[in-house]
Amino acid sequence: MSERRDAFQRDGFLVLSGFVSVEACLALKRRAEELVAAFDPEAHRSIFTTHEQTRTSDDYFLESGDKIRFFLEEGAIGPDGRLRVPKERALNKIGHAMHDLDPVFDRFSRTPELAALATELGLSRPVLLQSMYIFKQPHIGGEVVCHQDATFLYTEPVTVTGLWFALEDATIENGCLWAVPGGHRQGLKKRFLRDGRGGTRFEVLDEAPLVEDGAIPLEVPAGTLVVLHGLLPHRSAENRSDRSRHAYTMHVVEADAYYPADNWLQRPDLPLRGFQPPSA
Repeated sequence: MSERRDAFQRDGFLVLSGFVSVEACLALKRRAEELVAAFDPEAHRSIFTTHEQTRTSDDYFLESGDKIRFFLEEGAIGPDGRLRVPKERALNKIGHAMHDLDPVFDRFSRTPELAALATELGLSRPVLLQSMYIFKQPHIGGEVVCHQDATFLYTEPVTVTGLWFALEDATIENGCLWAVPGGHRQGLKKRFLRDGRGGTRFEVLDEAPLVEDGAIPLEVPAGTLVVLHGLLPHRSAENRSDRSRHAYTMHVVEADAYYPADNWLQRPDLPLRGFQPPSA
């Protein structure tokens, strides 16, 4: 077993500095800018927040698993319902299938290096389930409360693994990740699922609260890859600084794991693929 796999199994996360080049980060940022330029915020006003415990019917969100869609920051909307900032400063994230539908994100997401890392960490048949471009905007970048990724991307057994790429330097000031070393051993606390009535709800699996004590900041430079176990408690604070904290994250699951039909994210018309590059 490799040292990196040992560390991942011990801590529940792995920090790999310089995994991607600064040039690759800039290319992804430029492509995100192009996607945002073509987005009409008047057509869709879907707000993303991790504070809500349920979500009322929002087809734009629930049908985004096999599409490229845009979600606004809570703080970007004024009392009159209008944007308080330019649209390029108003977005929380883009999701959730850029890795399959956009060629630039596809190339970034499928490389021999990522395939080799997945094998090294013990993933046997990983497939890419979802992707998100996260802006963490200056001054209004929202908090992401402590959570486990398996809550939202549940499989039996739990197999989800997060791949979080810092496209800009991430610091405490602009809302870097915080993780609880070893916290992945406490088990899954709840699931986020469709309620059958057009909305979503949480299903509690373990009444004991998620232990957040001992969380440490993961301050990393651009180009760093942070690998996150699906049961690892992690969070990020709001960004009130003058600097954004762009990141790109993907989640992979094992192809042979059971993926329930009531998971919130569904891809009815887009088959899952692994790390094979687009030309393969």
